[in-house]
Amino acid sequence: MNQFNRPVLRKAEFIKPPNILKAKVGSGGLGDDILNKAEKLLAENTVDFQPLGEMYLDSLARGIQEARENIRGDDQEPIIAGMLYPGMQLKGNGGMFHYPLVTTIADTLIQYLEVIERVDEEVLEIVQGYHTTLRAVVMGRIKGDGGEHGRELHRALLEACERYFSKHPDNKQASA
Repeated sequence: MNQFNRPVLRKAEFIKPPNILKAKVGSGGLGDDILNKAEKLLAENTVDFQPLGEMYLDSLARGIQEARENIRGDDQEPIIAGMLYPGMQLKGNGGMFHYPLVTTIADTLIQYLEVIERVDEEVLEIVQGYHTTLRAVVMGRIKGDGGEHGRELHRALLEACERYFSKHPDNKQASA
């Protein structure tokens, strides 16, 4: 179960590739000095997230468009994955680039897409709402948690998801 109290139908997971470098040098951990340098580098990261964020937002927009074009398709998994993958990228990169609001919003988008059985127009409207909100945060360069305004945006998206699930508890009407 996730925050929507629904069984997870697909799990967004990161695939961990084999660590070839570790295999070559062996294990044993890293010294505190290297870890401290890495943490400092991440904390002082000044790389502009906007171009990368835009790339993932464009990918999400393409996923939404492809879902619209294939809304009646029998195999929903590739349709949903086309929206899920860019959401995962936004979630993962948001925090690293000091955009925790992007991470928070993308996380709930992922949780929503994990429990949707079929895509319908209402699902796409909600995903479009996530896209619009994420785009506003990225293009507005809203770092941090966005304060009260950020919490209100996030809460509105969650409420839209909850209204959808109240109206369609089994999410099977799209096949009708």
